[in-house]
Amino acid sequence: MKILPFPGLLYSVLAAALCSISASSLAATTNSNQHIIIDSGTSIESSRQNKEQWNATQSLRSKVNQRVEKDFDQYDRSVDLQQKCTNSDNLNAYWESNSGRCLDRRTGRSLMAP
Repeated sequence: MKILPFPGLLYSVLAAALCSISASSLAATTNSNQHIIIDSGTSIESSRQNKEQWNATQSLRSKVNQRVEKDFDQYDRSVDLQQKCTNSDNLNAYWESNSGRCLDRRTGRSLMAP
């Protein structure tokens, strides 16, 4: 086993410490140089207006998405009911596409509630 002499060990520890100190001071220097400069109040006003516009369009998009989901759910239920009607054991059941209902051929009454 090779034993490092005391001065060699001291130099390696000092070099490592010096590298870590210089790296941390460099990071501190780069972090302290970041500034936000506002030229005038118009940029604050424009950013406020952009935020308001974003909130309004987000609300509108949310309403549109809810409406699309509602329409899709309604269509999905209609397709399920049509399949249920056509696969029914009742021979008098038929699907009325105009009204979207399953009707009895003899009476014309609705057989399956949507």
